[in-house]
Amino acid sequence: MNTWSRGRRARTVLKVTGVSAAALLALTACGGSGGGGSSSGGGDPQEFSFLINAENTTIPDELTTLSKDQCKAENKDLPLKIETVPQTQLDQKLQLLAGQDALPVSFAAGNTPALTETLDKDGQLLDFEKTFTDLGVIDQISPAAISTIKSLYGGKFNVLPYQYNIEGFWYNKKIFADNGLEVPQTYDDLVSDAAALDEAGVQPFSASGEQGWPLTRLISGYLSRELGPDAMQRIKDGDAKLTDPEYVDAAQKIADLGDKGYFGKGLGSIDYDTAINTFLKGDAGILYMGSWVLGSFADESLNKIGSDNIGFFPFPNVEGGAGSSEQLPANVGLPMAFSAKQYNKKVGAWLKCIAENYGQASLEDQNSISGFVPATTPELDPLTKLVQDTVDKTTESTLWFEALFGSKATTVSQTNAAPLVSGDQSPEDFMKKVQDAQGSK
Repeated sequence: MNTWSRGRRARTVLKVTGVSAAALLALTACGGSGGGGSSSGGGDPQEFSFLINAENTTIPDELTTLSKDQCKAENKDLPLKIETVPQTQLDQKLQLLAGQDALPVSFAAGNTPALTETLDKDGQLLDFEKTFTDLGVIDQISPAAISTIKSLYGGKFNVLPYQYNIEGFWYNKKIFADNGLEVPQTYDDLVSDAAALDEAGVQPFSASGEQGWPLTRLISGYLSRELGPDAMQRIKDGDAKLTDPEYVDAAQKIADLGDKGYFGKGLGSIDYDTAINTFLKGDAGILYMGSWVLGSFADESLNKIGSDNIGFFPFPNVEGGAGSSEQLPANVGLPMAFSAKQYNKKVGAWLKCIAENYGQASLEDQNSISGFVPATTPELDPLTKLVQDTVDKTTESTLWFEALFGSKATTVSQTNAAPLVSGDQSPEDFMKKVQDAQGSK
């Protein structure tokens, strides 16, 4: 079956959900909050209650489809009941339910890893590593997804990767070929390629300075290659500070790209859609972005250069660095957790069915890549297949710049990224502002 001919609708869903997770932005509130938690507590639920943010339609749609097909028997024993809450109200809702020991069987884990860690410490979250092992389906979860989850959530595998996004550089193959460029293997190669494109009158990079995070992603990318995949974890643990020389140097490296004009003009006013469209119109040679951008690439009204003309390469190695280009920045969208207190054999049956079927179903139905291993790979468009193959080969992931920051530090980082790259703020000042907002251990 030609799954990628299903068209724009499925791809657009992938783009929206992926961008929300990567940017960690609160989505516009819509709709009511629905009912409370499970209809029965104490480990004996009468329904598979599932609380999710209203803006995410991908996961509920797929679970509903499974409940009518592959998981029909499990649904008969424990009927699926989906409840929604606006994402802006999600954390408050979870805290209220947890305080009453009334969390549903499954739920969106919250907008920040900090809330998930709190729920886990309170004994509210199911340990998936143990549970999937006991159910005999631990091999149905991608090692890369487990690595990403553990990096985000204090070494615990306690949320599910219904979505999985990798990040890296997308490039215009024709522009590279016309200018005699090859895919860069080192960061110095990347800078050299950018210089060659600039010399040829082509804007090297397209990025959103208004969003900020497409720029700070480059800082963490450099750090993970220079210092190793735990570069950002060291900041959270208090073993390093953003004001340390090697961290400031990474910010300097990205600021240097801006100083040379490689992001074009008016960077601070460039929004997300404009940055994507600049690349898809052929007005820039390189775009750093997550795999959620496949939705835009598949939209023929946006993509003027053609999907066949788009290639991908990971953040390249830094010569002599401790990291590797085989370690990819990744995220699991807005992940989902299960209640430890609501778990029983019927919930376990549902969970096993999800593990065995979700990866395949999400690819076939929505061209959506998850952290679940598909039984077989259906026919995919080349770029989606490239991402799926890359996920299958990846065993270790890295974190983006703000992944472990609190909300204040995240805001400071993203709002000051454009001034850093535009030359209006020094790398030292940028890193100090973010470090001060994050606080010291």
